Amino acid sequence: MLSLIRFCETYYHAPFGQIAINVIPPALRSPTKRIKPRPSREINTEPRAIAIGPTLNAEQQHAVTAITNAHDKYAAFLLEGITGSGKTEVYLSAIAATLTRGDQALVLVPEINLTPAFLKHVSARFPNHRIAPAHSGMAAIARLNAWRDAQRGDADIVVGTRLSVFTPMPRLRLIVVDEEHDQSFKQQEGVRYSARDVAVFRASELKCPIVLGSATPAIETLDNAARQRFTHLKLTARAVTNAELPSVKFIHLDSEKSPHGLTGSMIDAIKATISRGEQAMIFINRRGYAPALVCATCGWMPECKRCSARMVFHRAIGKLKCHHCGAERRAPTVCEHCGSTDLNPVGQGSERIEDALHEAIPGARIARVDRDSTRRKGSAEKIFADTANGDVDILVGTQMLAKGHDFPKLTMVGVVNADGAVFSADFRAAERMAQQLMQVAGRAGRAALPGRVLIQTRFVEHPVYQAVATHQYAQFVHAALAERRVMNLPPYSYLALLKVEAKDIAKLDKFCETAQQLAAPHAKKFAVRVWEPVASTLARKAGYSRKQLMVQSNKRSALQKFLSAWITEIRQSDARQIKWVIDVDPVEV
Repeated sequence: MLSLIRFCETYYHAPFGQIAINVIPPALRSPTKRIKPRPSREINTEPRAIAIGPTLNAEQQHAVTAITNAHDKYAAFLLEGITGSGKTEVYLSAIAATLTRGDQALVLVPEINLTPAFLKHVSARFPNHRIAPAHSGMAAIARLNAWRDAQRGDADIVVGTRLSVFTPMPRLRLIVVDEEHDQSFKQQEGVRYSARDVAVFRASELKCPIVLGSATPAIETLDNAARQRFTHLKLTARAVTNAELPSVKFIHLDSEKSPHGLTGSMIDAIKATISRGEQAMIFINRRGYAPALVCATCGWMPECKRCSARMVFHRAIGKLKCHHCGAERRAPTVCEHCGSTDLNPVGQGSERIEDALHEAIPGARIARVDRDSTRRKGSAEKIFADTANGDVDILVGTQMLAKGHDFPKLTMVGVVNADGAVFSADFRAAERMAQQLMQVAGRAGRAALPGRVLIQTRFVEHPVYQAVATHQYAQFVHAALAERRVMNLPPYSYLALLKVEAKDIAKLDKFCETAQQLAAPHAKKFAVRVWEPVASTLARKAGYSRKQLMVQSNKRSALQKFLSAWITEIRQSDARQIKWVIDVDPVEV
């Protein structure tokens, strides 16, 4: 674990102590009472039963053979498999071979809500092995016990979110990163590390194989495979016999109205689906009832007093919420600017889509999955279990539904309000949009029943939508790489951001100006470009004004040398009442 902390200290330029305190379980950081250690069980070296999994197809077997043959050396594998191709079975077979040798395996998943499903797969396959979950949603003592089980070698398999990459495991010989493209693997607060990249470093240190799995790999990962840094394994067919990728059709919003977020064609398709005893999913990546309340008289819209963002209307609780800082207040009944009572919700969120479905399809069993509806412990798992048991007709939700779920009777997916990503200034926005839509589309028709995807949009010809319609992610990536080569963007260059926050805008500007001046001589020495300070995408958050400086280099080593020299000088400058952090390899620019 010490080598991982040192790596993060050097590569991400974060203080050693800050990293160390974060990788230790909370119960060990400042225990208020003596924690009684749970006795260790004697490690059983006898062979233990492993349940027999389904017969692998030729592509799956080839992947498993390649991974298991590398058990005694470092090897990085990109397992690219279309949705429903059986990547999980490849993971489980590779884990089985690892356990048979008496070794441990670590599995990383991007989000807490994906751990129960994966734990279910692992527990069913390895009923006589100890499996340790590891994520921030666990009680402190449970998390500590799991950490100690792994540390002592009692736990054979650890399944967890990004922080579990630091879990001490004395016999670790296989690492799996599922949905490796997911930006949730990049820590956005505190130490800005990528759990995926730290996992690759850990595998190289341990000289063991690592598997990076995805239906839509990150462009940088595909580039690493193209440069033969990673071995590229492919699964091109769905694992269930006769299961095909879903058909994808568009509903033109220019020719069909959607007053409550759903067109008549979308509602008709949902009705037809559930009338056959099948299930439908509606994906909208925005929670709440509506993204804004608007005065019809003067156009006033409530904004967060602490952030440069509008407050989102949550009708079910009669409140406005800021989805950036968490501030909330009672929804107004009159305009605070002109006094008019004509306030209308504008736009759609998951809550409004749920209401529209109840109105359009009375009697349908509808479940909503977003951060608001699943706050209570176990609520998400119950919804997913009800869906798998056939007790839900329509699922409505956000990105929590986009990946990792397998519902055999779910045959239709509707996508609502996805056009916003088309206009993002972030050069990775199109990549994220393609990944998300292909993952969502992949929830349909995963068993023998054919699947169907309907997308409401005004931009049918957009390259992302065309890639989704033809299931040609590789074609999209090829075009995106060509654009990035011309613009000299990653993976053809390397980036870092200096992110700065302050309550006093004048002090913020002064600090950014000083940082830019300090950078100049080092930028010249190491052939690094330092861009002008600009306001962050969210210019104000929780009462702090925010800016960032981007640093760009054609060589990773030059960028690292520049950052070391620059940060040393920044730390010696006047940074009173200033918050600043370095973000290496940022996922959002």
